[in-house]
Amino acid sequence: MNYSSLKIGLFIPCYVDQFYPQVGIATLELLEKLGCTVTFPLNQTCCGQPMANSGFEHLTKSCDKLFYDLFADCDYIVSPSGSCVLHIKDHLKVEEKPEESKKLRRRVYELVEFITDILKVDSIEAEFPYRVGLHQGCHGQRGLHLSQMSELNAAPFSKPVSLLKKVKGLELIELDRADECCGFGGTFCVSEEAVSVKMGKDRVADHIRHHAQFITGSDMSCLLHLEGILKRRNSDVKVKHIAEILNSAVKQIPAPIS
Repeated sequence: MNYSSLKIGLFIPCYVDQFYPQVGIATLELLEKLGCTVTFPLNQTCCGQPMANSGFEHLTKSCDKLFYDLFADCDYIVSPSGSCVLHIKDHLKVEEKPEESKKLRRRVYELVEFITDILKVDSIEAEFPYRVGLHQGCHGQRGLHLSQMSELNAAPFSKPVSLLKKVKGLELIELDRADECCGFGGTFCVSEEAVSVKMGKDRVADHIRHHAQFITGSDMSCLLHLEGILKRRNSDVKVKHIAEILNSAVKQIPAPIS
């Protein structure tokens, strides 16, 4: 299929827009490199997940309506955030348009699943010559099924790993607890700060123990949490969203002088 003829709506979560705009830029550039025609509605705001997670889903009605109005004419909606995508997939509902809302929810994709399941890319022109640890966020793994859960007696798979293995020079490290929660959990890190921090420290320690230079993932919220812990311990380990790695440029080697 020629995806340049389709209208791909880019949904950038508010925390990415405010704190990590480079992730949104990398997502746009990556999708365009892969042949997509992308539109970015400038009036988009929060998807409503923080309110819903705190028990105030009734306050998200205006968020739902705005999201629907902005993206209803898109063939697909893509976002570099598993948690926000899962919220939209499970909860978006415009009261006067229930059936249309269901159809829209089925067109919303997290970036990694869109690349693997819809675009079905065979190769990624990217280079990232570093030791990288993958943090698999809970929403992506258990909600969107981006990778298999280790407690299940089932065949293992990981969509993020399949993409990272296509990146030239990248060395993916193995962790002791590959799918352990980082402890962020949205409002959980506020209401249960001590537990959240301890879980984050454990997650960081696993990566450091295996000599990671970077920690990546498909949820910048998790990486934000881990980045704070890394900075407080003055670690040299950095965080980088998977979109940034997949969008990293291949170095051009000068042609030999004849």
